[in-house]
Amino acid sequence: MTLSFPNPSRSFDGMRNAVRFTGYDGMFEVPFFVEADALAKPDTGSRGSEAAETAFLSAFDALRTAIYDVAREAYSNSRRNSYTLTAADFR
Repeated sequence: MTLSFPNPSRSFDGMRNAVRFTGYDGMFEVPFFVEADALAKPDTGSRGSEAAETAFLSAFDALRTAIYDVAREAYSNSRRNSYTLTAADFR
């Protein structure tokens, strides 16, 4: 089956400092995380703040198509329980 993203929801995970979103391969849910550093570079003073979270989620929304493409590529290269996408994955 092909990986799809029918659910557009995403959330910021402060423990991982990443945005979490979910893909689906048929009936199987596949969790993904995009490290905050791959999305935006807010000043370090606001790291973990509500403003930073909003900036990361907005950046995710603006880059959604590219993020989904990178997620599909990562998923096609190896099947795991979850995936963390980093800035290096977007180069």
